[in-house]
Amino acid sequence: MVEPVKCPLLFSVITKCFKGKKSRFGKYAPLLPCRERDETVDASLVCSGSVSSKGLQTHLSFILPPAPLQDDNWGETTTAVTGTSELSISQEEVVGLGKEIQDRTQGFRRYLPLAVGSCVGLLVLATPLVFLLLPALMWPDRLQTCGAACEGLFLSISFKLLILLVAVWALFLRPGRACLPRVCVYRAFLTTLTLLLTMSYWLFYGVRILDAQDEDYHGIVQFAVSLVDSQLFVHYLAVVLLELRHLQPCYSVCVIRSTDGETRHYNIGQLSIQKAALSILEYYYRDFPLHNPSLLSASKHRAAKHLAGLKVYNVDGYGRLGAASNGNQSRAMVTAAAKRKDSAHNELYYEEADYERRVRKRKARLVVAVEEAFTHVRRMKKEDERATPSDIMDVREAALAIFPSMARALQKYLRTTRRQHCHSMESIQKHLAFCLVNNMSPKAFLETYLAPGPTLQYGPERWMADQWTLVSEASVTSGIKEGTEFLLRCLDFNLAVTVKGIPYIRLTEEYIDPKSHKFLLLLQSETSV
Repeated sequence: MVEPVKCPLLFSVITKCFKGKKSRFGKYAPLLPCRERDETVDASLVCSGSVSSKGLQTHLSFILPPAPLQDDNWGETTTAVTGTSELSISQEEVVGLGKEIQDRTQGFRRYLPLAVGSCVGLLVLATPLVFLLLPALMWPDRLQTCGAACEGLFLSISFKLLILLVAVWALFLRPGRACLPRVCVYRAFLTTLTLLLTMSYWLFYGVRILDAQDEDYHGIVQFAVSLVDSQLFVHYLAVVLLELRHLQPCYSVCVIRSTDGETRHYNIGQLSIQKAALSILEYYYRDFPLHNPSLLSASKHRAAKHLAGLKVYNVDGYGRLGAASNGNQSRAMVTAAAKRKDSAHNELYYEEADYERRVRKRKARLVVAVEEAFTHVRRMKKEDERATPSDIMDVREAALAIFPSMARALQKYLRTTRRQHCHSMESIQKHLAFCLVNNMSPKAFLETYLAPGPTLQYGPERWMADQWTLVSEASVTSGIKEGTEFLLRCLDFNLAVTVKGIPYIRLTEEYIDPKSHKFLLLLQSETSV
């Protein structure tokens, strides 16, 4: 046994480690009271050593005094030391970084199918030409001449490749309409089939022609022609699967907008869920009126006004009676709301009637102002015919000249109908100039503002939805069927889609004998006259 040895040097080192705010144990500093961190730690250190076959082994152990008991006000008396990192980053920078990465990913996903289709198309078109050129380059002296037969096959393969090139460009190299969440199953199947067909022909060509150095050039040309024919049949299969299969309507879908309940019904064919969602979004931008959240605030304002009119007073004071009255507060509000329930429909009726009256009033003023402005334009047009060319106004200048006369009435009407955010002053002036150039009537000019148009009529900044999320319990690559339900979610509202099958119609024929329509009219000679 070796007796414990005092280690004053190590004791001083560890003591210094517990001192001050710059110690390497600084992360434990907030857990200690302020007065304990500033004072020297009183600890006893024992250093013991032993000798073994591996050398000298040293064991260090130190004993700290028990921690003082914390009082109940430790949150007020404890001082914590905090710091600021030099590599800090703001939340806006984190959001911007994530958005930049997302934009790059979307761009990559958008152009990846086009790049893959281009590579597969080049491989398909270059393979028959390579089949014809390799024998002529590797063993030209041993090839048998085939004369006019090969020239006819050359002409045939040239036109077939030209037709295949145009067909591939028309079907596969079109710009993408949308970025789907999953890969299209039929496109992946056709790409795999094309690659498998081309690799099979390459394998056969390498084994039977390149290795054996076949001398029958006529057979090699026929082999290349058979490859082009197979590729044309694959393209025909692609046309059937991608363009013709979904044309026949099989299902009726009901699309409901979650905020205002706007509903439309469409007939679609055999599509996957993601393809059906894409078709429904295209129909949405064409048929649904622009989503206007300002129209939805009226009912919320009316409900808030009803709740604001209910006041509950605590007349019993605090204590047990006060607690009981607080417990009955909700009951009192329900009772008061029930008493006002009978008059709620009257308030709604008069509110809607007043709104319709104000809309008709604003509309009448707007129609009169626009008709006067267009009448003034026609009068000025007749005067311009007799004026000098230097005094004739441009269409843009004429639109700017008559716009102030109708601007106030139009602005009030748009504010009353809560559609002022849908039309900017620049777009109104542009539309006015368009109507003046094409000699349109005042009614044609006002049609854009009197009734809300479809979503595509306005700019993309007015759509209130630029990115959609498809929510579905089933896989989005599976086909739709009877009872399929999914949700199209954007920032401000949702589109709930329900699929129902079109019933099978049984039509029968009933034959009517033409002779059954003949009848006999018997007239009597005696009349009542």
